[in-house]
Amino acid sequence: MKLVISSTILDDLQRHAKETAPEEVCGLLFGNNGTVLSYAAAKNVAKNPARHFEIDPMALIAAERAMRGGGAPIVGYYHSHPSGSVSPSKTDAAMAAPDGRIWLIINGQDVAAWRSVANGKIYGRFDPITLDCQSTNGQTADN
Repeated sequence: MKLVISSTILDDLQRHAKETAPEEVCGLLFGNNGTVLSYAAAKNVAKNPARHFEIDPMALIAAERAMRGGGAPIVGYYHSHPSGSVSPSKTDAAMAAPDGRIWLIINGQDVAAWRSVANGKIYGRFDPITLDCQSTNGQTADN
């Protein structure tokens, strides 16, 4: 599987991660057919946002309702690991439902995408995804 995302969106997410460090940022990714078309930042309501993230349930519920009403489909989630790698953690795996949604992990510089599935290669929950970062001039670069 490949995930297509614009360099503009990635730049926005990385900038937000840098500005918010050492706390983790999080939010929702919207799109379809393996393409991220937009995103929405969400409040990190984790008890310790410097070590964990939890998307504000109200933001998630609102996005799910909007999607059911014909709004943009949720293709996944993003969050940051401010002082770590862009690989999923054991905690990420424990939190993730095997629903096939994307988990985009950023650290202010690097990015990686993962698909949450049953029996995934990483911690039994995630499979890696190739990123296709589309620049604003239409060129692509596979990561």
